[in-house]
Amino acid sequence: MDVRAIISASEDVERQGIAVNLGITAAEGAFETESQIALVRRAAAMLPAALVAQLLTIALILTATFGMQAFEFGARVVPIVGGVLTVTLTLLLFSRMRVFRRIRPHYLVLATLPIAAAYGTVFTILGFELAALSHMTIGILCMLSLAMSGLLLFYALAPIQTAAFLLVAGAIISGAVLSGEFLVAVVGITSLICLWVASIRNARIDQEQTRNRARNDASASRANRLLEEFEANGNGWFWETDRTGKIVYLSPKLVETLKKSKSEVIGQPFASLIRYEGGAEDGERALGFHLSTRSAFNEVAVRAAVEGEDLWWAISGRPVIDEIGQFRGYAGSGTDLTEKRRSEAEANRLARYDSLTGLANRQEMQLALERALDDKGDLTAEAALFLLDLDRFKAVNDTMGHPVGDELLKQVSKRLFRAVGDKGMVGRLGGDEFEVVLPGLVKNDSLSSLASQIINELSQPYMIDGVTLSIGCSIGIAIAPANGSTSDELVRNADLALYAAKADGRGVHRFYQAEMHAGAKQRKRLEDDLRVALSKDELAVAYQPQVSTGNEKIVGYEALIRWHHPTRGSISPEDFVPVAEDIRLIEQIGEWILRKSCMDAAKWPGNVRVAVNVSPIQFANPKFPEIVVSALANAELEPERLELELTESVFLDEDNDTTTMFKTLKRIGIRLALDDFGTGYSALGYLKTAPFDKIKIDQSFIRGAAVIGNRNAAIIKAIVSLAETLYMETTAEGVEHKDEIELVKQLGCSHIQGYIYGKPMPHIEVMAQLGDGSGVAKAEGHRASRSPRKRLLRSANVEVDGRTKRGLIRDISATGAMIEGLSDIEDGTDILIEVLEGQMFRSKVRWSDKERMGIEFARNFDLERLNTPAEKPKKHLRRAAAG
Repeated sequence: MDVRAIISASEDVERQGIAVNLGITAAEGAFETESQIALVRRAAAMLPAALVAQLLTIALILTATFGMQAFEFGARVVPIVGGVLTVTLTLLLFSRMRVFRRIRPHYLVLATLPIAAAYGTVFTILGFELAALSHMTIGILCMLSLAMSGLLLFYALAPIQTAAFLLVAGAIISGAVLSGEFLVAVVGITSLICLWVASIRNARIDQEQTRNRARNDASASRANRLLEEFEANGNGWFWETDRTGKIVYLSPKLVETLKKSKSEVIGQPFASLIRYEGGAEDGERALGFHLSTRSAFNEVAVRAAVEGEDLWWAISGRPVIDEIGQFRGYAGSGTDLTEKRRSEAEANRLARYDSLTGLANRQEMQLALERALDDKGDLTAEAALFLLDLDRFKAVNDTMGHPVGDELLKQVSKRLFRAVGDKGMVGRLGGDEFEVVLPGLVKNDSLSSLASQIINELSQPYMIDGVTLSIGCSIGIAIAPANGSTSDELVRNADLALYAAKADGRGVHRFYQAEMHAGAKQRKRLEDDLRVALSKDELAVAYQPQVSTGNEKIVGYEALIRWHHPTRGSISPEDFVPVAEDIRLIEQIGEWILRKSCMDAAKWPGNVRVAVNVSPIQFANPKFPEIVVSALANAELEPERLELELTESVFLDEDNDTTTMFKTLKRIGIRLALDDFGTGYSALGYLKTAPFDKIKIDQSFIRGAAVIGNRNAAIIKAIVSLAETLYMETTAEGVEHKDEIELVKQLGCSHIQGYIYGKPMPHIEVMAQLGDGSGVAKAEGHRASRSPRKRLLRSANVEVDGRTKRGLIRDISATGAMIEGLSDIEDGTDILIEVLEGQMFRSKVRWSDKERMGIEFARNFDLERLNTPAEKPKKHLRRAAAG
């Protein structure tokens, strides 16, 4: 029966009265209907016993009739008893028929009412007839058999209170009428009243019992329903065993999980559900202990014996003890721990490995390094540590967005893991920082070879969403025990070596050296000083003229940042601009340059323009156009006099935002120039889509172009032809010699910028240069080009008179170089300089000016040696301070 029907029947019982419990009216509830059916069936079950008693009565009467020759008595009595016997036999046969089960129970109760009345009348008559029989023994036996029949029928009909009441009432009334005595009538009526009261009381008791039964059944059914739903929908299940440990009940859901039928599970030992193997966990041993000692247990974790699956259960159970204290088995529950175990395993994996790349994380790498540095008895642990930092990754992440940056990190991780192989353990520390622990690998040659291989692998182009990206990698190397015997020391020193690699142009690897501590302190001081440089007015803007090739008239100036430190003097932009990018100050500094340049340009005569460099981070800012409009408005500068110089790195994010930014800037009315064309991420598609007014040819193509046999001139000619086709101007950057002026004029460049027409100058000198009104620049410099040079930003050891100093190589050619950061060295001094790591070159100082000096190599230097993957310098993405 459905539990809702049971609950409804329970509520119906509360509303039904005594008449229903007497069985004389139709029951509305399921429980009353079942109760009436049970009453009628019990009455029918007693009919065979009553039939036997009636047969015995007839046999005794017949014996008395023939034995006493009382044929007149027999003739009166036997037909009556025979009629009773016939009625009883008929009722017995009818109760065995199918139609009996189809009749509603209260109709059967009503049918027994006249039958009970007839029985009562007949029993009364027979009682008087037998009382008059002279043979007392037979009469007593007849009365006993008759009483037995009556008692049986009364017991059979007793549950049907109305029928039983009428049966007794008929006998009492019949006896009172036949006796004719008043006393018998009073006693009979009094007995009848008592019987009626007893019947009503009994009916009320039955009603209360029915109500309690309905409540109990409803509660039990609700509990069963909840348990079934819990078993069907939840992760829990129930089990029960007998005293021998064999299963007598198991939730259907678990039987299905075991991939067996119910018959295959019931009767099997409960222990057969558990997987016991060598090296089993504590839970499996604990469960076996509890089952053997018959003790209760709770939430014991075990593995399930399911073929082909790794399932885990948490089992609870308690021993079942009967009333006499005997152990009857176990009853308990279980829950599925598989998902929880998997979640814990995943959480443990995430706690140890990077979720993006799958490499070990910082904590796991720390443990790996500590294990590699553990002492092996009397032997000193040997290991090497690589710290890696990706070059140009921040530009990619800032301009193309984090999804592209994440995909790039995944590809980098795969390449790095493949390059290291089984030599060590690879991990990601966070952001674009990686670490490699190399136990037992301490030889410089092997480490240098591996570092060069890694840099070469990571520097190969990447393809993401149809866009080709190029980044680099710098590596710092520390070796144990030479550079530290603890993990903290080794990490710190490898980090210092990484800073040195970045300072030396990036795209290189550097081994830790003791003097790097001083360099790290200097960088930290540089960062701290740069944070307050703006507020202390230490930053300034210098302007380098841009000249028309047709009439050598100044058409504009490029704004370049300068920093004059109160104690350290002038600091090169190539030193502090990368620091500003690293500490996220470049936007603040860039906005200041823009506003200052506009204010200064507003004071210049005529239509002289000002060109301001814009970093990719500034360009990616959605509010950048508002900043430009604000700067123009505050300075009252015409938009067409402002030229923004952008590098090709802004195209790393070729989405709608980039296109929208170009359109918005052009609507303002400003000019756009593509700076450093030919380097970085060059693609002709940029020129097709971006609304540039000018292309600036990078100075690397200008230098040496005038030398016979140099192919740079052909490249310049191709760029100029392309620009003319797209109606764009061209500016040749870095022109320093007169023969280069003649060349770029012949090749068709429209503008020139370089030291030949003036170095970057403060605003007051610009005003003086433009003050006479002509605005014409005069070329001043050497006639012929010198040997090709390379621009560097690389620290180097310099030995002077047995003392080692630290300098910075800025420019280098086959015959010499320019060094910064050294003072008090006179012209003509012989020195040794570390141009390549670990290789000293004999040189002579030819000139010195404050902290700069020019040196000449004792023998020519092959510039191709700088182009190896491990030592090739990296040109910075920005060009905020070229000159």
